[in-house]
Amino acid sequence: MADPTSLLPQPNREEDPETPSNNLHHSLDQIIEQSEASFGWNQFLQSILVSLASLFDGTQTFISVYTDATPTWHCTSGTTTCNTSSDICDLSTSDWAWDSISSKTIISDWNLQCSSSFITGLPASSYFMGGVIGGLLLGTLADSSLGRKRLLVISCITMSVAAFATIFSTNVWIYSALRFVSGIGRSCISTCVLVLLMERVGRKWRPRVGIMQFFFFTLGFLSLPAIAYINRANSWRALYLCTSIPAMLYCLLLQFFVKESPRWLFMNGRGEEAIAILKKSALSNPNSEFNSVLLSADLLSKVPESTKSIDPYKSMKDLFAKKWAMKRTLTVMVLGFGIGMVYYGMPLGVGNLGFNIYLSVLFNALLEIPSYPLTLIILEKWSRKLSVLWFCLVSGICGVVCAVVGDKQKVIRIVLELASFFCSRTAWNLISMFTVELFPTCVRNSATSLLRQSYILSAVFSSMLVSVGSSNGFLSYGVFGVAIFVSGFFVAFLPDTRGGTLCDTMDEQERKESMILG
Repeated sequence: MADPTSLLPQPNREEDPETPSNNLHHSLDQIIEQSEASFGWNQFLQSILVSLASLFDGTQTFISVYTDATPTWHCTSGTTTCNTSSDICDLSTSDWAWDSISSKTIISDWNLQCSSSFITGLPASSYFMGGVIGGLLLGTLADSSLGRKRLLVISCITMSVAAFATIFSTNVWIYSALRFVSGIGRSCISTCVLVLLMERVGRKWRPRVGIMQFFFFTLGFLSLPAIAYINRANSWRALYLCTSIPAMLYCLLLQFFVKESPRWLFMNGRGEEAIAILKKSALSNPNSEFNSVLLSADLLSKVPESTKSIDPYKSMKDLFAKKWAMKRTLTVMVLGFGIGMVYYGMPLGVGNLGFNIYLSVLFNALLEIPSYPLTLIILEKWSRKLSVLWFCLVSGICGVVCAVVGDKQKVIRIVLELASFFCSRTAWNLISMFTVELFPTCVRNSATSLLRQSYILSAVFSSMLVSVGSSNGFLSYGVFGVAIFVSGFFVAFLPDTRGGTLCDTMDEQERKESMILG
């Protein structure tokens, strides 16, 4: 078998031999750009397989819109005390009945219609809280011991098995506990998918491949109205059954056919495996220039020792050990929280707008699709910073206006809700890919994970505010709008990364920034 190191190009003789990290950075960037400069079938299939994880993540994230909703009901008695405007909790159980089967949602199944907003909002909040805790505990492992792929496999298995087990819940407490476990599982899926996609391709294809993660998440979101409508006469358990079994089967494809990130393999002393993966990609792509350039064999001995640390949380510590890294981390977390308030809060609260729940969720999901080509155009032509700022401001204004418009203006309210949601979706696309470019390989997954966790943390609060907002619209949509509006200004603390390269170590990132500033 040919030695995989023979694929490595010879180093530039004019480079300073005393700066091995510079040689490493140059070689890593060179090898990625040459092997992945164009997009072949191997890269395409790998990207599809990785992105499918986001599809199942999307179905589990918004499934509570249907499973945890309060079903419609009707009066069964001829008394004047029962009418469409009556409070169901003030009526006798003999005066009314659910329009569908009693097990349609958890509210009707466990008689939670008169329970507090804390109880009815607990399952959704538990799911998102599990996402926050899971991300904090597990996210950094993708940079250290587990890698991107293995953490993605573990996350998908945990989420799908917990979702399947949810079918057997007998009360809201067991249900919430299993939703919490499912949330822990899904906590690292989006982060691992995005980083794994963007680290495998060259600069030209990075925005186009990265957007696939968001597109497949939307497909999962978009599939929910169809699945829910087909099962509208069945128990809420049917929704979990239909979404969890395909996800468990997908885990097998993920384990046996998806490859690890070459950049992560290099930074963790597994250069031979990285070269083998890049070689396979290059051979499947006739336009690749990888085979025409030879890298020196001693690249494999130049992997920084610091990347082989046994401390699984070193990358998380590094993010807060350096002032520039901590500033960027905290800034993207504030942005993630504000954007998440709208992105999660708006779809979860559509039932409070008095609009058809199937159509409103469908409209929100469909509206995500045009945000992807718009994101690509922005990433290739315009400033990341200004774009994030403007979308946050417009989303905030629409959210606040939606809260103050009267209940009778249903069409205006749903249009404003959709506009606010669309802007928040686009802002999230931008800040997610922006964050990948802001941090080096050794801490990239940890930084992206913290962005994600702040985003999920906002969902915990927004799901509670949705329950409260059923009686006071400004406490939901108004707060969502103010949160994203204010957070948008924090983007001023970040440098723009348009046209830049990905760094691999903290020192390389610092040298790059000093050269730009110098």
